[in-house]
Amino acid sequence: MPRLLVLTDRTQVPTGRTLRDVLDDVAAAGLGDGGALVLREVDLPDHDRSDLAAHARSLGLPVLAAHRALPGCLGVHLPAGAAALPDVAWGRSCHTRAEVAAAAATGARWATLSPYAASASKPGYGPPLPPEVWADLPMPVHALGGIDSRRAVEARAAGAYGVAVMGAVMRAEAPGAVVVGLLAAVAA
Repeated sequence: MPRLLVLTDRTQVPTGRTLRDVLDDVAAAGLGDGGALVLREVDLPDHDRSDLAAHARSLGLPVLAAHRALPGCLGVHLPAGAAALPDVAWGRSCHTRAEVAAAAATGARWATLSPYAASASKPGYGPPLPPEVWADLPMPVHALGGIDSRRAVEARAAGAYGVAVMGAVMRAEAPGAVVVGLLAAVAA
């Protein structure tokens, strides 16, 4: 399981750029060598999401699909409370240690746990989880929420397997540079 997950949200991409531009930048920055893309865009028809996933894979990016399976993706990242999926690798969005334990017990291979810190993508969602929540988790768990390079190092030191990030990459004028910093942080 990669230590860096980049979640997509085309609504946060700066004006004049597209999600495909961001995918090109993060692929050129090496996301495929130490991270994976979680393709959200769940409001789009599956054929449009499949096209985006195919583009990402053509750039060498490992792709996980959010909420529902897509052809060629390595697995599905499910929202909290969604039913487990048979015959496919899956992970879950969690907000407590108990949710992480329940996901692991029902077959999840990874999880995100949030919020790590206050998040510009979801203002007012919180409060941030205490540092002790990250120790001794039963599967690879990625800290999500308010992640930057400094917080990525902190989260790993606290026990998170890795980090998941959306807004810091999606909103960046230079998303590749953000990914380079995050990859270095999770490798430390």
